[in-house]
This record gives sequence, structure tokens and C-alpha cells, in this order.
Amino acid sequence: MVKVLIVTGDAAEDLEVMYPYQRLLEEGYEVLIAAPSAKRLQFVVHDFTDGFDTYTEKPGRTWPADLAFADVDPAGFAALVVPGGRAPEYLRNDPECQRIVRHFVEAGKPIAHLCHGALIVAAAGGLEGRRSAAYPALAPDVRAAGGEFVDGEAVVDGLMVSGRAWPDHPGWMREFLTVLRAKG
Repeated sequence: MVKVLIVTGDAAEDLEVMYPYQRLLEEGYEVLIAAPSAKRLQFVVHDFTDGFDTYTEKPGRTWPADLAFADVDPAGFAALVVPGGRAPEYLRNDPECQRIVRHFVEAGKPIAHLCHGALIVAAAGGLEGRRSAAYPALAPDVRAAGGEFVDGEAVVDGLMVSGRAWPDHPGWMREFLTVLRAKG
């Protein structure tokens, strides 16, 4: 069975982990979740509330990580998913996480990233010269990483598919699955 890796951690956006996880399982992929350590993760729910200038955050569901970053052999995976939320703010500094993401970038394997997940891909050098969506407030971060920010629900640049946030799930995952199927 073809394996797909999700890299995430505590305070990841609940929907941005669970939707691709379940959608890829539904398509017949084996999906594993890696985090700084193999433990039960606490996800969060981001939403918009009238009168607030930015999103709000509430506790989401908990879910187990299958393995620690240090135990991941990225060569055994066909593709990578990088969800958003607050987790990318600290995961981008994790050398093991960078090692994993860099493997997918350098090997030319499919990568799907969403929302703040762009921060992790940027820290691994994966946005240089690429078109990428992200949460719109991250446009300066995408540009600083050498990428071109695109405000779109499913931005495809070669084997990389990116989106702005969880409302983009249908288009983002549709395009990622198209890339995965074409890659075989």
C-alpha cells in the first residue's frame, strides 16, 4: 500500500489534519502522522467571530501521532501533507521536521501544504522559486522564502499543491489527489 506522511504537532488546526487524513484513507492510501514525539496530540479549532480582526482559537480533538520525527524514514513515503494551525510556528524550527520535508522537496515527491503549513515548507527551503498559497497573512513569509504568493484555493506548482486554509479543502485535496494519481 502506498504510504503518505502527515507532519504535525500540538495546536495544529483540527480540520486541516483530520480532513486529509480521512480523505487519503478513503482513497486507499496508508496514512501515518508524525510529530515531535509519538504521543496524543491536542488539536485546535480556528474560526471567525464577528467583531474580531483575526481568527479565534478553541480546543479541538485529540489524536495520536504514529511516530516521532526522529523515527521517520521519508524514503518509505510517496507523499507529504503539511497542515496548518499554530503547530507550524514551532515545528519549522525542528531539525528533524526540516530533514523530513527537505527529503520530499529534493526527491521531487508530492507535497500538499495548507494555511500556516507553508512556514514549515519555507524553513526547509521548499518555496524558493515556487508559486504557493498560504493563509493570506503569510504572504510576506512566502515572499521572504523566495516564493510567489498566490491567493487561491488550490495552487499547483509541479508536484506541490497549496491552499489558504480549511475552507479550501475540496479544491486543495482534489488537486492533490490528481497529482498523487498521476505520479503513480
